[in-house]
Amino acid sequence: MTTARPAPKPLMALDDALAQLLGHATALVGQEQVSTFDADGRVLAQDLVSQLQVPPQDNSSMDGYALRCADLADLADLTQSLPVSQRIPAGSAGAPLKPGTVARIFTGAPIPSGADAVVMQEDCDVLADGSVRVKTRPELGQWIRRAGEDVTRGAVVLQQGQRLTPAALGMAASIGMDVLSVARRPRVALFSTGDELVMPGTVAPQDMPPGAIYNSNRFFLRALLIRLGCEVTDLGIVPDQRDATIDALRGAAEHHDVILTSGGVSVGEEDHIKPAVQSLGHLDLWQIAIKPGKPFAYGRVAKAHVIGLPGNPVSSFVTFLLLVRPFLLKLQGVPDVAAKPIAMTAHFSWPKADRRREFLRVKRDGAGGLDLFANQSSGVLTSAVWGDGLVDNPPGCLIAPGDVVRFIPFSELLA
Repeated sequence: MTTARPAPKPLMALDDALAQLLGHATALVGQEQVSTFDADGRVLAQDLVSQLQVPPQDNSSMDGYALRCADLADLADLTQSLPVSQRIPAGSAGAPLKPGTVARIFTGAPIPSGADAVVMQEDCDVLADGSVRVKTRPELGQWIRRAGEDVTRGAVVLQQGQRLTPAALGMAASIGMDVLSVARRPRVALFSTGDELVMPGTVAPQDMPPGAIYNSNRFFLRALLIRLGCEVTDLGIVPDQRDATIDALRGAAEHHDVILTSGGVSVGEEDHIKPAVQSLGHLDLWQIAIKPGKPFAYGRVAKAHVIGLPGNPVSSFVTFLLLVRPFLLKLQGVPDVAAKPIAMTAHFSWPKADRRREFLRVKRDGAGGLDLFANQSSGVLTSAVWGDGLVDNPPGCLIAPGDVVRFIPFSELLA
C-alpha cells in the first residue's frame, strides 16, 4: 500500500514574508558619533534641533544696491540718481541706511536697517560721480532673503531614523553641527555555498574545470551591504557539506548581527542551509511566491539573524533588494523602508503569466515608456546590468504594449 505524500505547503506571498521579516528587525542598540563629513548614508540616531535661525538675519540674494523704495517714489523720474553711502560685502554688517542713499551690497551680506529692497546691479547704472541711477522701480522686499526663512530656531531640521544624504549633511552643517549621532552599523557576515564556485583571479577563464563558475554573487552582495552602511566580514566560499555549513554559521553567529548566505537554500541534496540553521537555531521563513527568487530563508542562530538567498545571481540580486535591503534599514532605525513604485507605460508584451509575483528587468526608453530585457532567466545577470529597474507584475497578469505597470527604479533600491 502506497502512502500518499502530503501536499506541499503553499508559497508565502511577498508582502506577508516582508511583514514577518520586518517584525524580526528590532533596531540595533547603540549609536556612535561621527564627523558630519563622514556621515553620508548613515542613519541619524536622534532628532537634529536647530539652535539658531537660518539665515541669521535678512540678507541680499543678489549683488546690487540696497535702498528704500520710498526714496525712488520721491524722485520725479528714474533719470535721477542716488548717492552710495556705504559698501557692504558678505561677512560684514552695514550701518543704518541714510535716507535718500543706496548701499552697495553683495550676495549674502546683511540688509542694513532702513532698507526694504535690493535692486540687482544689472538694473542700475553707475554714473561718473559714483552715484547710482536705478532703471526700474523695485517691489518691497525684492531680492531679500528673510531671517529664518530656511530654518527657525527650535525646528527639527532632520529626524531620527533619517538616512543622511549630501543635502542633509549640508543642512546639519548650516546649523553648526560638525559631529552627528548615528545608528551603529549592522555587523554582517557574508558567505557563499557551492563546490562549483571559483573566485576570479584564482583560475584563468581558459583553465576553468567543467561545471565551475565564477562567484559573482559575492561581489554584488558585498557592494550592496556596504552601500547600506554595513560592516561586512567576508567569510568566502563554504563547501557543500553539512558540517562545514554548521561550523560557518556557528562561528559567524558569535560576533555578527546578521549572517547573509548565497546558495544552498533550495531542496536539493547538496543544499544545507535549511537543515544547518535548524540544527543550531530555528527557521521562520522558507520559500517566497516570487519570480525570480523563490528559495529564500530567514531564521536565527543564537542572537544572529540568518538570511539565505538563492544561488542564481538575478534571484539573489532581486531578493536582496526586495527583502534584505528593507530589513537592514529597519535594523538601523529607518521607519519607512518600503519601495515606492511609479506608474509607467509598458512598451513590451508579456504574454505568459506566472502563478507567482514576477519582477521583470526593464529599462526606460526615449519615448517615456519601458522596454523589456529579452531574456528574463534568473541566471542572466546581464538583465540587471542593462536594466534600470523592475516591473512588479502581479500573479497571473499578462502585459500588453500600452498597459500601465508598476515600476521600481534601481536608483531607489540601490541608493
